Amino acid sequence: MSEPLPLIIMNNVSYTYPNGTQALKNISLNVNSGEIVGIMGSNGAGKTTLIRTLNGLIQPQKGLIFIENGNIKSKTIAELSTFVGIVFQNPEHQLFSNSVQEEIKFSLKNIYPENKIQEKIDETLSIFQFEKYKEKSPLNLSGGEKKKLALASIMCRNPKILIFDEPTLGQDKNEINFLINLLEEEKKKKKTIIIVTHNIEFAYKHIPRIILMAEGRILADGPTHKILSNKKLLKKASLILPQLIELKSTLKTIGLDIPEKIYTQEAITAFLMDYFKKKY
Repeated sequence: MSEPLPLIIMNNVSYTYPNGTQALKNISLNVNSGEIVGIMGSNGAGKTTLIRTLNGLIQPQKGLIFIENGNIKSKTIAELSTFVGIVFQNPEHQLFSNSVQEEIKFSLKNIYPENKIQEKIDETLSIFQFEKYKEKSPLNLSGGEKKKLALASIMCRNPKILIFDEPTLGQDKNEINFLINLLEEEKKKKKTIIIVTHNIEFAYKHIPRIILMAEGRILADGPTHKILSNKKLLKKASLILPQLIELKSTLKTIGLDIPEKIYTQEAITAFLMDYFKKKY
């Protein structure tokens, strides 16, 4: 029995902006259904351009993109938006209705039948804890609340692919925890999730696979603990080592070499407790 094809296939995708900036250079990658993938790299690496090609906002000059075995060139932006949901870095680029409730309602039009829309609005308001703000203008929300509303307006459509552009930027601890719990729930539903982020600690802990980019190209693609522990790669991408990897590196300098297979906080803690128990 043959293996199922990846949900997303990008084959030699290139894109150059009108000003001559070549943002994507022969990008090829696959993303399987149900995967959680992070895209990381410095500003100008091509990360946001890449995700914009997945819902048709940018049309590559070269290469092909397939989603569920279909060439996305045959789909309109409206058709793709029901399948691929993108939550952009700046929520104000997505919010324009007079109230929180209307923002969600607008997003649901043409997707759900009229008699189901209010039920879906109420469900979304409850999930995102917006009941008391439903009549409030999005313009009067805090920065974190605006970001959460942008997220709600996408997730209420229930797209198969969720894409987040810097979701932790400007968020406090409670808002980040809300996002983490939400991602866990979507993971259980087998959603495919792509996250563009500079947050190295968030990525190391919550994203299993990293695609590392620089100057429009893919530098590396693989398990997070391997990609984010490679100093040479991170230097090329203008990123720093996660704190746990720094800890392992420091411990190595004093003669305590923790095996590569031990890389999570829980595993490192258990290793150190066992080590000191035996030693002392």
